[in-house]
Formats: sequence, structure tokens, C-alpha cells
Amino acid sequence: MKKIESFEVDHERLNRGVYVSRKDIVGDHVVTTYDIRMKRPNREPVMNTGVMHAIEHLGATFLRDHEIYSHNTIYFGPMGCRTGFYLILKGQLSSMDIVPIIHEMFTFIAVFDDEIPGADPVSCGNYQDMDLKGAKLEASVFLNETLEKMTSENLIYPE
Repeated sequence: MKKIESFEVDHERLNRGVYVSRKDIVGDHVVTTYDIRMKRPNREPVMNTGVMHAIEHLGATFLRDHEIYSHNTIYFGPMGCRTGFYLILKGQLSSMDIVPIIHEMFTFIAVFDDEIPGADPVSCGNYQDMDLKGAKLEASVFLNETLEKMTSENLIYPE
């Protein structure tokens, strides 16, 4: 069986960062999948599900409400390995092009101090598994240690 593209990335050398994972043509549009890697795979502890779930709700809400990105956001959600998130946008921006919106989104999460949108039994299938405090901490770490110190090793997959 052929490996999918994301399984071809050397996860032993992958750092935290924002990467273009793939570009696809859907109808008349290019759709770009971004790998928002918050943890170094197999070298750092993964995030727990409550943290991931809270970041997912806050990030998706932020993007869908954003003045510019609301119309281009297709998906924001967790990776099964719990080391980061996938963001799918209409268009073909580079990793560096989207760093400002990712920085803005993680700043929003790091300082968020309200009820998590959609964290209720009517809106969510597992609403009790949310960890806002942990999400804020992880967002702050990602901001301070990665997004504010971006280099090519945080933007381009290792060869």
C-alpha cells in the first residue's frame, strides 16, 4: 500500500512550526493544507485531548469569525497524533504568508477568558472534555517558543 504524503515526512527531524502539507485542486480552486506543528513528534509529550479539543473549538471559531479568513477557511482540526493541527484554506499561500494569522489565532487562544464556544451538550459530542487552562498554556508556549522565532526550519519540511 502506498504511504500518504504526510507519512513521507521525516517526523524524527520535524520541528515545531507551520508547514505546507499539500496543495489540491478542488473544482476551480487550489486548496492548501497546512501542518501547524506544536510539538516535536516523538521527542516531546503530546497534548492531552482536553487541551486539543479546547484549541480546536477556539481556533475554528476564531478563523470562521475572522474578517479576511472566514470565507477561505475550510477546516481546522487536530492531528490524530496530538502534536498539532491541520488547517485547510482555499488558496495557495505559503507557510510564511499565513504565520501572521496563525500568530493572531494563538494570541487569541492564549488570552481567551470566557466560555469556550460550542462547549455545551447541544453543540458538541464531548463537551466536558475541554481544558481551557491547558489550551492557553500550550498556545502561549507555541507563540513564545516558535511563532515569534520563526526560521526556515519551522516553515519547510526537513529533506
